[in-house]
Amino acid sequence: MDPSFWASETNNFRRFTPESLAAIEERIANKKKEQVKVKGKNKDEEAEKDKLTPQLDLKSCKTLPSLYGDIPAELIGEPLEDIDPYYSDHKTFMVLSKRRTIFRFTATSALFIFDPFNPVRKTAIKILIHS
Repeated sequence: MDPSFWASETNNFRRFTPESLAAIEERIANKKKEQVKVKGKNKDEEAEKDKLTPQLDLKSCKTLPSLYGDIPAELIGEPLEDIDPYYSDHKTFMVLSKRRTIFRFTATSALFIFDPFNPVRKTAIKILIHS
């Protein structure tokens, strides 16, 4: 068989950082600009063409498919950039548990105080996903 067919040993998972959040906010701003441009044109055709849907195998509370490879031990329980293209322009991040369960959280400030990188919020997420 072709070796490229097998899951590669390269890491598909990236930590969710302030730079990741800035990139998401930039994609959201670009999307809004495009929507303003399309407003005068046939927006019904454009809207249907650009619609993405969440992948069913990457839904929250489901097990991560083995297609994505092994999760490095240091990334278990850590905020990661979402691998589902649908969420590329949503302020969300994902966390994977030891059992490869997917959890999604919003990247907006919780209680208007705790940003996603706050140690209190990180601890609460670790407690939440612990089996």
